[in-house]
Amino acid sequence: MRVLLMAATMAASGGAMAGSCAWPDWESFKHTTMSDDGRVIDNSSPQQITVSEGQSYALFFALVANDRATFDRVLNWTQNNLAQGDLTTHLPAWIWGRLEAKAGAGGNQDKTAAPAWGVIDANAASDADLWIAYALLEAGRLWHERSYTALGTVLARNILAKETAVLPSLGRTLLPGPVGFHPQEDVWRLNPSYVPLQVVRHMATALPDQAEWKAVFDSSVKLVTETAPHGFSPDWVLYRRDQGFLPDEASKAEGAYNAIRVYLWAGMLAPDAPSRAAALGAFHPLADFVVAHGFPPERVDTRTGTAGSNAGNEGFSAAVAPYLAALGRNDLAEAQVQRARSHQAPLGYYSQVLSLFGLGYLDGLYRFDAAGSVTPAWTTTCPAAH
Repeated sequence: MRVLLMAATMAASGGAMAGSCAWPDWESFKHTTMSDDGRVIDNSSPQQITVSEGQSYALFFALVANDRATFDRVLNWTQNNLAQGDLTTHLPAWIWGRLEAKAGAGGNQDKTAAPAWGVIDANAASDADLWIAYALLEAGRLWHERSYTALGTVLARNILAKETAVLPSLGRTLLPGPVGFHPQEDVWRLNPSYVPLQVVRHMATALPDQAEWKAVFDSSVKLVTETAPHGFSPDWVLYRRDQGFLPDEASKAEGAYNAIRVYLWAGMLAPDAPSRAAALGAFHPLADFVVAHGFPPERVDTRTGTAGSNAGNEGFSAAVAPYLAALGRNDLAEAQVQRARSHQAPLGYYSQVLSLFGLGYLDGLYRFDAAGSVTPAWTTTCPAAH
């Protein structure tokens, strides 16, 4: 545990990386949650679904692990199955899995037929698309592979064209997807967890469309920091012309399984990142809750700041630990790391990815710089692992 605490301190201060690049959690994730051909599987679903978010995270983790073989398998599966074989022209569908059997001529399902698999919903999810583009751009830089850079650049351009809009008084803003998030002429539905500020910042510094991505970054900072009046981020929020951000009544303005990532992204910002102070300062009540209860809440009514009775699971603890460390509360961060490691049963897909992000960061396996570039430990202190 001392190693974790030291890593947390170094990560929060922008210091040296941990000396070892072994990542047992990543190897476990590949063994339990990924197919041999590069599909991340949510085993909790009867349809054995794969979401584009999971594919995007797997690309990032493979880059952090210097695991290019897995990176290529994940990329190929994503392109072939979610993007109709071409990520340059198609944003990836957000969900894929076992399809419901079709009824036969008599109206009955053929239970003897082999299950069919494919896209369940062809709409895209912009957070996944953003992480895929980011992983490709950074893989191109770190592995000196121009094809990754080219593909990431084209995907980022398609995100701008299909998944952003210019909102009045807010500017160009990332929408959660191409379809379904502009319910009224003067209303948009947004998601603060979809805009990790270091990732958006990198787009604004590394791509030719810098001015447009800078506008997306500026609106993203507002989306993250101005939608938590009681210090807890909502899963979803509305933006209305002439009124600004408003609670999303459809989701009861709840902060839960989406919002937990907002604290995670904030905690991993570089010490000199331009948005770090605002992002950290927005969520002090979350830290106060952890002090009082020993765990993050599973659900919060962000209209009042009132938490539900259930504790967030071990993945939630892994997600808030970097935020607590960034505040200088290494005692709280270490306690959440211990809680994250205390699980008996295997973690599900989502808890696993939260743990890979949070614990991998605190173990010093990667950090972000002020421009949003990632520095994996293998680039500074470790030999190539694969």
